[in-house]
Amino acid sequence: MAPISTPQTPFGRVLTAMITPFTADGALDLDGAQRLAVHLVDAGNDGLIINGTTGESPTTTDAEKNDLVRAVLEAVGDRAHVVAGIGTNDTRHTLELARQAERTGAHGLLAVTPYYSKPPQEGLYRHFTAIADATELPVMLYDIPGRSGVPINTETLVRLAEHPRIVANKDAKGDLGRASWAIAQSGLAWYSGDDMLNLPLLSVGAVGFVSVVGHVVSPELRAMLDAHLAGDVQKATEIHQKLLPVFTGMFRTQGVMTTKGALNLQGLPAGPLRLPLVGLTDEETAQLKIDLAAGGVQL
Repeated sequence: MAPISTPQTPFGRVLTAMITPFTADGALDLDGAQRLAVHLVDAGNDGLIINGTTGESPTTTDAEKNDLVRAVLEAVGDRAHVVAGIGTNDTRHTLELARQAERTGAHGLLAVTPYYSKPPQEGLYRHFTAIADATELPVMLYDIPGRSGVPINTETLVRLAEHPRIVANKDAKGDLGRASWAIAQSGLAWYSGDDMLNLPLLSVGAVGFVSVVGHVVSPELRAMLDAHLAGDVQKATEIHQKLLPVFTGMFRTQGVMTTKGALNLQGLPAGPLRLPLVGLTDEETAQLKIDLAAGGVQL
C-alpha cells in the first residue's frame, strides 16, 4: 500500500532522486540500493525517485530498472512513495516502462520531457497524455529544458493538468517568473528540481523538493521546509544560506559524479559510475570535501 498522500502533496514533500549503486565490477547492487533507500527514508524523505537521471537511467537496462523498483519497494515501500522514472525520448518505449513499473508496484511515475528530438508542444502534450492514459498511476512531469532541449510551456502544463492522473511537475527550468504563473494557472503540485531554488520555489507555491543534495542533507532540507510551512522565514532562510556551499559543491561538475563521490566518502552504497560518466578526480574530490564541510556535512 502506498504511503498517505493528499492532492496538494501527492508524493509527499521531501524526495531524493536516488543514485543507482553499482558493485566494483559495474553490476547492479540491489542490496546497496535497499540499504541506501532505508538510510534516506530514515533521514527524512517522504519519497524516492528511482531510475531518474541521477539513477543513471540512460545506462541501465529495462530489466535492471524493474529490479531496482522492486528492491526499493521491498525496503521502504510501506514508509515512502517509490516513484519510478520512466521517461525516454521514445513514447512507445516510455509506455512499456510505465506499464512495467505499475506491474511491479510503483506508487507513481516520473516522466521527463523527451530529449534530443526537440518535439513541438503538441508532441509533448500527446506524449505525456499517452503516459497518463497507459496506467492508473499518478504522474509527475519533469520539465528540464537544459537537458531535454525544450521546455514544457505554461499553456501546455495547463492543458496537461486537466488529465486526472497528471498531478505534479518537477521544475528544473530555473525561472521563478514562469514557475509563478504555471503554479497559479495549472494547479499542479509543484516540486523544485533545482536545489539552489528549493526555498525560492516554496515562496511562490511549490509544495516540496525532488532533490539531489538530499543524499547528504535530507534532515536539513526537511527542517527548512518545516520552518517555511510554520511561517518562520528567518529560520528557513538561515538553513538555506547554510546549505549554499553544498548546493554549489554538488554541482561543480556532473551531479551524479559528485553524489556518488560524496556517498563513497561517507561509506554509503554508491560504487562506480557507468560510462560515459566517470569518477571524480583527486582535485575534484578534495574540493567536494571542502564544500561539504563548509555546509556542515560530516564525512
